[in-house]
Order: sequence, then C-alpha cells, then structure tokens
Amino acid sequence: MLANIIYLVVFLILAFVLSIAVKAITRGVEAKQILKDEKNFDNNKNNENYNLEVINQIKELKELHDKGILNEDEFKKAKDKILK
Repeated sequence: MLANIIYLVVFLILAFVLSIAVKAITRGVEAKQILKDEKNFDNNKNNENYNLEVINQIKELKELHDKGILNEDEFKKAKDKILK
C-alpha cells in the first residue's frame, strides 16, 4: 500500500515536470518565430526605404533632365548607375 502511494507521488511529480518542460519548449518555439517575423519585417522595411531612396534619386535626375541641365546620355548613365 505504501509503495503504491510512493509510485503515485512520483508519477505526479514526473507529470508536473513534463508539463513544465512542454510549456518551456512551446514558449521557446513561439519566441523564435516572433524574432524571425520581426527580422523579416525589418528587412522589408529596409528594402522599402532603399526603394524610396532610389525612386527619389531618379526623380531628381528627371527634374535635372527636364530643366536641360542633363542631356539624354548623362541622364541614362546616371540612371543606370543608380539602378545597379
């Protein structure tokens, strides 16, 4: 009888420890996914900023071309340099 009670207590302790381990693993996986999502968001944000910068530079070149400051060849060379 005493042995059965000891086995039950050991089983309950083991179940408790396993439940804590499962919770910890689940939290770790969720945290890793959150960090991955944040990194992807930051990369997309950096790409958007880069794209906006390129667009603004090309607009400035177009304005210089429209004003006659840059000729067609200079405009194309500068645009190609920005896009590379």
